[in-house]
Amino acid sequence: MAHASPLGGSVVTKTTVIAAAFAAAAAIILAYRFIYGLGAVANISNGYPWGIWIVWDVIIGTAFGCGGYAMALLVYVMNKGEYHPLVRPALTASLFGYSLGGASVIFDLGRYWNAWHIFTPGWINVNSVMFEVAACIGCYVLVLWIEFLPVIAEKYASPEMRKKISKTLYIFIALGVLLPTMHQSSLGSMLVVFGFHIHPLWQTELLPLLFLLSALGMGYSIVIFEATLVNASYRRPSEAGIVGKLGRYMVFLIAAYLVIRWGEIIVDGKLGLVFSSGGLSLAFLLENLLFLIPIILMASEEKRANAQLQFVAAVCLLLGGALYRIDAYLTAYDRPGWHYFPSVSEMLVTIGIIAIEVLAYIVFVKRLPVLHTVKRAHGVAATTNE
Repeated sequence: MAHASPLGGSVVTKTTVIAAAFAAAAAIILAYRFIYGLGAVANISNGYPWGIWIVWDVIIGTAFGCGGYAMALLVYVMNKGEYHPLVRPALTASLFGYSLGGASVIFDLGRYWNAWHIFTPGWINVNSVMFEVAACIGCYVLVLWIEFLPVIAEKYASPEMRKKISKTLYIFIALGVLLPTMHQSSLGSMLVVFGFHIHPLWQTELLPLLFLLSALGMGYSIVIFEATLVNASYRRPSEAGIVGKLGRYMVFLIAAYLVIRWGEIIVDGKLGLVFSSGGLSLAFLLENLLFLIPIILMASEEKRANAQLQFVAAVCLLLGGALYRIDAYLTAYDRPGWHYFPSVSEMLVTIGIIAIEVLAYIVFVKRLPVLHTVKRAHGVAATTNE
């Protein structure tokens, strides 16, 4: 197991100051929302009850937070120990992606004071897909924080306490694989319930499988994306060799996704809609192109070892997965007589949530042993004062 250490250095940097400013702007808007109601800041309606907050923070944000899930499958289920140095950074990103995604649901609930009903037996509807998603995400947030305990304990707890935590951790690692499998597929199941309100190019009973495959692919992409940015920002040695190997899993998952999606379209006789649905055709082709590019860029071992190609492939897949979810939940959703476009306030809150994730990630990697220690030529551990 690779040894990890804090990066060190000041947490007050240009990046953190900008992130804090966006987070403060979001906090002000949310304070206004809780005083004057949801309609005062959001453009949602009876026809479009879910806006960009739900789609980005929950549907997209949790998929971006699948790095920990993807690495847990690889390291603990498939026993690929060589990837262990990537586990903690991926887990940290997942921690904030899911925690903020789960918390942000409160912003989008009209009667947010009734949110506790989700976990109250007398109010639970066990036949509801939304309940399954809410319960799984809520439980998974708790599991992620428990999985993160060894990082905190390594700095603050005694050796005896660290041993006790390690002995029970396997239970939560198992739950950390099960729960995302359930709710990432169920995010697709929720669209199946929408029926004819979703355009046929996106509506299919295979949505649970498509959402799960794309979320896993996005999980490996976010690990590559994060490793590339962190190493470049803090002048750490490139990890192109190890993260490039993730490309083979990414390619397999997205190839399977494309085969299943296009196979369903062809079998159900919807191929003509690909080119005859106006703006939706363009959206459909763009998201599929973004899925195809990583397969082309990561097709060979030589390409997978190229840091620039890795990063471009990861960005394309993340954009493709995000666009797929935006299209499925908003663009391809049709309620005659109703229209939706996010307000400036909604967009600022969304940007603020992202800023909080960035800010928290920077603070954690600088103060806690998240990133594995790298050695300079003179043998001193790499740190940063940026």
